[in-house]
Amino acid sequence: MSTFDRGTFDAGPALLFCPADRPERFAKAFDRADAVILDLEDAVSADAKVRARGALIESHLDPDRVIVRVSPPGTEEFVSDLATLSQTDYRTVMVAKAESVKRIRRLDPRFAVIALCETARGIAASERIAELDNVVALMWGAEDLVASLGGTSSRKPKGAYRDVARYARSRVLIAAGAYGKAAIDAVHLDLQDTRGLAREAADAAASGFAATACIHPDQVEVIRDAYRPEARNVAWARAVLDAAATERGVFAFEGRMVDEPVLRHARAVLRRIR
Repeated sequence: MSTFDRGTFDAGPALLFCPADRPERFAKAFDRADAVILDLEDAVSADAKVRARGALIESHLDPDRVIVRVSPPGTEEFVSDLATLSQTDYRTVMVAKAESVKRIRRLDPRFAVIALCETARGIAASERIAELDNVVALMWGAEDLVASLGGTSSRKPKGAYRDVARYARSRVLIAAGAYGKAAIDAVHLDLQDTRGLAREAADAAASGFAATACIHPDQVEVIRDAYRPEARNVAWARAVLDAAATERGVFAFEGRMVDEPVLRHARAVLRRIR
């Protein structure tokens, strides 16, 4: 089964963006990350779009670990991006500035869709987008969201997200979970702030995100470490599930009441072992 088969998303925790007009970086990005996002949208200037599409056609990466970010639906660039993908084996598209349920639903059924909800309209439509059969995951984006609201910064002076960004992050996560789809956390733009990245990735993993996107190879291991459960948590998960095999209904374990939600937490911990 493909990593991105319809209805599933199991790429691993660290997804690395790579500009599609920089083919000399493709192999390194592919080797370092769990999946690479070849970007035909914001990472590529207008005068380099044609070159980027040509590089995509000439690339030969394993399509099971490649996502291609395409331009927003309704633009000429979007049409050209999809025509380019039809000439490759890549079949997972990240739709930038996803807002229209109708346009996403009408995409070529060969493509599995990751909807990037990064505008006010996209966040507002995230539940309806998550419901679509061709959507396998939702991602949110902070900077375009704040720009769409007329704001100037998604973060406070000390680095924490502003409330509007936290709301959008939570809404996309809940929308994805409501329809059994994966949620991908936004990129951390401050390349020097590894502590902040580690803290946010750990929170993402604990909250239920399936992955975190990043923009530099050095961020990959930070994200993987954050998603990897600690040994003590793994030991607890195994022990409580073993205890549940001999118990009926609610029971006490190590001084804590255990019911089905707690057991589901334990199973989630074990699924994150890689």
